[in-house]
Amino acid sequence: MKIILATSNKGKVKEIQKSFDMFEVVPFSEVIKPFEIVEDGDSFKENAIIKAKAVYDAMEDKNSIVLSDDSGISVPILSNEPGIKSARYAGANATAKGNLHKLINELKKRDIKKTPAFYTAAIALATKEGIFSVHGWMYGEVIDEQRGENGFGYDPIFIPDGFDKTLGELDESIKKEFSHRSKALRLAKRLIG
Repeated sequence: MKIILATSNKGKVKEIQKSFDMFEVVPFSEVIKPFEIVEDGDSFKENAIIKAKAVYDAMEDKNSIVLSDDSGISVPILSNEPGIKSARYAGANATAKGNLHKLINELKKRDIKKTPAFYTAAIALATKEGIFSVHGWMYGEVIDEQRGENGFGYDPIFIPDGFDKTLGELDESIKKEFSHRSKALRLAKRLIG
């Protein structure tokens, strides 16, 4: 079975390929001509469904499964920012580093060294049987400094509950055990069978 990923984010592609190593997993750009998908939903779930449906509808092969992920980090003290805007927090053409630095700067502006935060991952599956979705969460704290080189996105400032190191400092195999995306992907695997 082929699983088409409705993303071109290299970090997400790598993580999902490792989790679904029993399937052929490819980004949609290897199957169809890449196109822009407008993520205008009000939640991670809505945006994941928008992406999965857009790619599935554009494909000729309706026997493949399209998997999309919409995920991000929320900081309650910042009114749950960046939330669904995690990938665009520093602007429309923001880089991962730009987003990370904006969040660090928002914490520093408020003189916050450490505060609770959580990651959310919504996974949507578009299949010939319909659209399905699952969620995963990871709780912890964000800090106002970058530590470690592992992971991607906001990982260098996120310390998961039960740890004293950021995801950027922890080995990827540890993150895979309990991350928001890993939890959601385990649920998605059950849907696929």
